[in-house]
Amino acid sequence: MEIEQTITVLNSLITINNDRIEGYETASKETDEQDLKTLFAEFSSTSQKCKNELVAEVTKLGGEPAEGTMMSGKFFRVWMDVKSALTGKDRKTILSSCEYGEDVAQETYEKVLENEAEKLNAEQHTMLMAQKSLLKADHDKVKSMRDLVMAD
Repeated sequence: MEIEQTITVLNSLITINNDRIEGYETASKETDEQDLKTLFAEFSSTSQKCKNELVAEVTKLGGEPAEGTMMSGKFFRVWMDVKSALTGKDRKTILSSCEYGEDVAQETYEKVLENEAEKLNAEQHTMLMAQKSLLKADHDKVKSMRDLVMAD
């Protein structure tokens, strides 16, 4: 197992968590709805926890943890959708956009766990499975909130 490859894989997950943190902090500033502020703070906190674990692992391996965001492609569009929905106070669109962002985070973890598993040791694999579960809980929470709005 190449340590450099493991660091690259872990850094890709640091970046997706940085995207979530930045996106939800931005979304929180843009909304006046307290329940959404609380939700966005929870989601940002989940990613902060995941990021801290990943940074610790990269550092332990002797690597340099990623610091930036990708904020490109899919994720950038998600946050632009959230921002414009917040401006229009469209709760359904906000929650749909957040759910899409959560889908992107889930896909990123799934790809790593399916396609890069040989680059991870057992402890790292277990850590990533636990993180994916935390992010899945966030995904399911925003989906159920969106479904409630759509039922109204």
